[in-house]
Formats: sequence, structure tokens, C-alpha cells
Amino acid sequence: MNSLFPQDKIIFDLPDAEIIYYPSFFDAVETENIFKELLDTIPWQQDEIKVYGKTHLQPRLTALFGNDGKSYSYSNITMQPYPWNILLQKIKFKIEEEVEANFSTVLLNLYRDGKDSNGWHADDEKELGQNPIIASVSFGAERYFHLKHKHINNLKQKILLESGSLLLMKGTTQHFWLHQILKTSKPISPRINLTFRTIK
Repeated sequence: MNSLFPQDKIIFDLPDAEIIYYPSFFDAVETENIFKELLDTIPWQQDEIKVYGKTHLQPRLTALFGNDGKSYSYSNITMQPYPWNILLQKIKFKIEEEVEANFSTVLLNLYRDGKDSNGWHADDEKELGQNPIIASVSFGAERYFHLKHKHINNLKQKILLESGSLLLMKGTTQHFWLHQILKTSKPISPRINLTFRTIK
């Protein structure tokens, strides 16, 4: 792992990936205020998913916000976006200024405790286009973000996503890597994650 300006960002030296981590993208006071507002004001929902032919409730709560009413589909779920609110726009603009990209959509995930999770997947849906840029910001409890290469056995990376952090994935990352948030039996308070992306 190579680190440039450790107080600002960490650039991971991984094959077939461009992953940059900003541990303190938002300051502590801002982070706490954002977490509370998102928790209280977002219209959280819990969708059903099918796993091996059986229907289960998704192990987290979600919401979608975006431009032009463009829906987003993953895991046989199609979500319709709410229009941007002021807070999400402010977060979006701050990220866009740093990473020099424009995002049309944000998927929000609320992990209520350690039992909530997100299984192995890549953000490689067709509507995201070739080599999508995914900007992921986290508020609340820290959770480990696990990555594994699709083709190179035992090539893995684990990143502790801190409250107020930004994780940027771009280039061929989604083609060659899967990621997940594991369940844990440890008592963990809620975490909110926002993944900004562009729907073509």
C-alpha cells in the first residue's frame, strides 16, 4: 500500500484497480450533524431480494436520490429516485469538487447494527457505463470494507471505513474486484453509507 499525504488520502497499490481513501473527508462536527439528519429525514425502505429462489428482506435499509427520475436496478430490485435534497446536494458538490467528476445518483444504505450487511458484488450494472466512478462516504459506526479480486486467488484487501471518510473507486476496479460489508456479532451502532454514481 502506497500512501501520499497520509493525513489527506491513501492510495492503494492494487492490480486492476484505482482505489483512494480519504479518512477524514468531513470533520467530526460536520460528520455527526450529517449522520443525525440523514437518519431522521431520509425515507428509508427495506426491499425484498431473492436468494436461491427464496425471498428475504434485504439486510439493510436503502433509499435512492437522483436526477431526471432515472431508476436504478440491482439484485432484481428496481429503485425509483427521490429528487435531491439540500443536504445530499451539498455532500455531492463537495465530493465532485475533490474528485473532478459529476454524479447523477446516490444510493443510501442504513446498516442498523452488526447484523445488517451487503454481500459480495461489484457496481458493474450496465446503466453505470464503462469504468464507473463510485464515491462512497460513511457516517456513524466504523465497518470493515472487504475487497477480493475476481480472478487472482487469495488477493484481498480490507479497509476500515471511518465516520466522515470517503472511498473512491474508479478505473477498472468494478471489472476485476468484488466488495462486501460483512455481518458481525459485535455490538455495533448504526452506520449510513452513501454511494454516488452516474447513471448513463
